[in-house]
Amino acid sequence: QLQLVESGGGLVRPGDSLRLSCLVSGGLLSDYAIGWFRQDPGMGQKGVACIKMNGSPDYSQAVYGRFTISRDTSKNTVYLQMNDLKPEDTSVYYCAADRKHSFCTSNMDYWGNGTRVTVSS
Repeated sequence: QLQLVESGGGLVRPGDSLRLSCLVSGGLLSDYAIGWFRQDPGMGQKGVACIKMNGSPDYSQAVYGRFTISRDTSKNTVYLQMNDLKPEDTSVYYCAADRKHSFCTSNMDYWGNGTRVTVSS
C-alpha cells in the first residue's frame, strides 16, 4: 500500500516562496505518476502540477511559470517549489499517486492528507 505524507505548508505573504514535500513510502517514484492537487472551499480538487512516470512535468495554467515540480528518487520524495505566491494560491495541497496511467488524472489511486498553504498580507 502506497503512503504519501505532505509537509511544508504554512502562512506566507504575497510574493513569497514555499516548498512542499511529499514523502512516498511503499513504492518507487518511477512506478507512479505523482501530482499535486489543491482543494478550494466548496470546490473539488484541481490539479496543480504533475510529474509523469517518465519524469516530465505538467502544470496547470494558473501556476505555470511560478511552480516547479520535481522528484528525488534517492529520497522517494516529490517537491513542489512555489514562487511568487498569490492570495489565490491559498488552499489545502494534496499529493496523489497513480500507476494506472503514466500521467495524472482526477482519479488518482493514492492520496495524502494534505498540507495547508495560506497566502495573506
